[in-house]
Amino acid sequence: MKKSAKIVTGIVVVGVLAVLFVPRFFRTAETADPAAPPVVRAENPQTGTITLYRELTGTIQPSDMVSVIPKLAGEVKEVYVKTGDHVQEGQALLTIDNRQLDSARISMETAQVALNDAQTNLTRMQALYASGDISAQTYEQTVSAAQQAQLQYDAAKLNYDTQAEYTTITAPIAGVIESFSPEVHDMISQTAPVCVISGGEAMMVNFAVPEKIASQLTVGDPLKIEKADSEYEGSITEVSTMVDSATGLFNVKGTVAGAQGLATGTTVKLSVVSDEAADVMTVPVDTIYYEGGDAYVYTYEDGTIHRVPVEVGIYDSEKAEILSGIDGSTMVLTTWNSELYDGASATLESEASEEEQTGETQQAEETSADAQ
Repeated sequence: MKKSAKIVTGIVVVGVLAVLFVPRFFRTAETADPAAPPVVRAENPQTGTITLYRELTGTIQPSDMVSVIPKLAGEVKEVYVKTGDHVQEGQALLTIDNRQLDSARISMETAQVALNDAQTNLTRMQALYASGDISAQTYEQTVSAAQQAQLQYDAAKLNYDTQAEYTTITAPIAGVIESFSPEVHDMISQTAPVCVISGGEAMMVNFAVPEKIASQLTVGDPLKIEKADSEYEGSITEVSTMVDSATGLFNVKGTVAGAQGLATGTTVKLSVVSDEAADVMTVPVDTIYYEGGDAYVYTYEDGTIHRVPVEVGIYDSEKAEILSGIDGSTMVLTTWNSELYDGASATLESEASEEEQTGETQQAEETSADAQ
């Protein structure tokens, strides 16, 4: 009897356990809730401008720079300036001991005496001709001699003035003397400059570019110039149309605003516009994906994710130009996770239902209550 009672009791216990646990396993497999679709963020393409720059190096130069070359060879007699001095246009820089000046002065004085004699003789002959004491031929010869004397004097004076001008070398422009080498008693010639003067209020930057970039540059294009921790703005003023035979590049010049503190000849880093797309459709550059060299984006429409091929134009570190594939009304995904694929279901973050938010709140409250 006892053995039979134990068997019956065991059967009852097994039956109870089966009733409690077996349905749980079957219910989990049959009634488990499907996973909620991922929440994504999306936005419409924007209209904007993308500008690409190319970094180059350039040299700072003043807007005006003149090398002063003597027009006369000779020994330096006096020096009036030095490197770094500010000079005005026409200011004397140095004088040359010009022996030709003395010869020119003597020739001018001799011509002056001859002219005076010719004019005196002409005055006397005019009176004689008027009284009929000399012939017309004699009078005409006297007039011709006076005219010849005047021409000889004018030529002698011009030569003297020229020699005097060449003797004193003056500044052709107002500015700063960048270099000045002559000293008293030095010999100078017409083959080498004695000084270099930089002038003008604006500073210039000179640089060279290959043909591809030169063809994209136009007068007025902006420039960005950097030196140490300082930045300057400028614009292109000249683009050469002829290649420099020495470098194989095209020379370009531009103005630099507020760069008077930069020394002449300073090397600077500058950026020029290499390409630009204005008023074009753009998307964030990190929303574009590639497969086999082909670009595509993920879009959102009515709860479904779509993979859409696009044609990409130029791009920078933040945004890319879209040439085709989508339009301004397309919602382009700006988030990504491993559950995204063509045809996948998703919920737009801005359209998340209030019920989901309420459910999360209730769940949090129940969890808090259980913890207490």
